[in-house]
Amino acid sequence: MRILLVEDDLTVRAFVLKGLREAGHVVDEADNGKDGLFLAVSENYDVVILDRMLPGGIDGLRILETLRGQKNVTPVLLLSALADVDERVAGLKAGGDDYMTKPFAFSELLARVEALGRRGRPESAPQTRLVVGDLEMDLLSRTVKRGGEKIDLQPREFRLLEFLIRHAGQVVTRTMLLERVWDYHFDPQTNVIDVHVSRLRQKVDKPFDKPMIHTIRNAGYILRAD
Repeated sequence: MRILLVEDDLTVRAFVLKGLREAGHVVDEADNGKDGLFLAVSENYDVVILDRMLPGGIDGLRILETLRGQKNVTPVLLLSALADVDERVAGLKAGGDDYMTKPFAFSELLARVEALGRRGRPESAPQTRLVVGDLEMDLLSRTVKRGGEKIDLQPREFRLLEFLIRHAGQVVTRTMLLERVWDYHFDPQTNVIDVHVSRLRQKVDKPFDKPMIHTIRNAGYILRAD
């Protein structure tokens, strides 16, 4: 998706920007209301992530109200340190589609952004079978095959492989794996990921001619068929 991120806090902006790009999205950014408003009204985005409080005399609500006043229905996710119910209500009444308070887990932000991006798209049947090359995963029967041969996986290995398959061809970082596979929102400073990837390789790669799980040094892992 193409996403606009308007956030004046450098740390938050860099954190979100990095995560969204690692997840495969194209992101434009602005650190103030004036630039954010210009981008929001002049470009086409699938989702806008908008900080509630912004410098430059134009805050997030003003940008949101301007968009809705122009009949622009792009989904908007508001970010704010203001957790008060009245603030959330004000944001939603101004035309916001979702509202998250800081601090937040990136995995939740990504899930909400991708859910907003699916709005307005044609409904499709739930995906129950994932295929990359000769690797097949059936999500209903919880079975995995490669080249027609069944591979027995433990529940965590299955979840790890599912995440890699869903992001096939993309570099998956340790942070993404910790958050989405282990539900950790911090780095436990252990080799838990390395151990499970090694076990997965023993089952998915070793018995076959070509490896599919590759290590990208100082970045993470990538699953690909070639």
